[in-house]
Amino acid sequence: MMRRSSGKKTGQQVPGSAAVNSSAASNKAVSKETERIDQLFYTYYDKSTGLIGPEGIVAFCADVEVEYTDVRILMLAWRMQAERQGYFTLEEWRRGLKAIRADTISKLKKALPELEKEVMRPQNFLEFYTYSFRYYLTEDKQKSVDINIACEVLDLVLGLKFGPQIDRLGEYLKKQQEYKVVNMDQWLGILRFCKEINFPSLDNYDPDLAWPIILDNFVEWMREQNS
Repeated sequence: MMRRSSGKKTGQQVPGSAAVNSSAASNKAVSKETERIDQLFYTYYDKSTGLIGPEGIVAFCADVEVEYTDVRILMLAWRMQAERQGYFTLEEWRRGLKAIRADTISKLKKALPELEKEVMRPQNFLEFYTYSFRYYLTEDKQKSVDINIACEVLDLVLGLKFGPQIDRLGEYLKKQQEYKVVNMDQWLGILRFCKEINFPSLDNYDPDLAWPIILDNFVEWMREQNS
């Protein structure tokens, strides 16, 4: 006959107790991390709105020693999946900081360069590039971005990778009078152009391959400049 364990033997562990203890410790660590992340949020938030707004973001940038115009702040917004330009909700803040494993200013300073590397991976960059366009749609049902803002954002997100192309494209977009805004199709076309077209020769550009007309016009302008 099997005997019921008295459970009094020293050194004998109840089955599953190690897993329970480990899970409890993990939950406690997660809870502490969330608490620290929330404390950071409340350091910068506006009490009247319950959000981190433009002033809070500027103060945050000063603390992490990054200009508020730095592309890494846009990358952080992407990691948060922030929906409104210049504002972070507590939920977005938690999502972003947990993703980069940063619950203190010190950790954030170290995490931002790593975040930049993460974004630059090909599998992430298209998502970030697409997000950067949507982030600057500030009105309901807005589907395009003012041409001057588009030029600034293009320089921010593509300037380091495709400087010559973006410099000339920006020059053209600011001079031309036909287009006042840029839409998503044109935005994605610009990235494809930078990645696929030989520059500045443009010798492999084929206007019959369904490029946005704004890029056909840019190539024509470039060729006139170079002739």
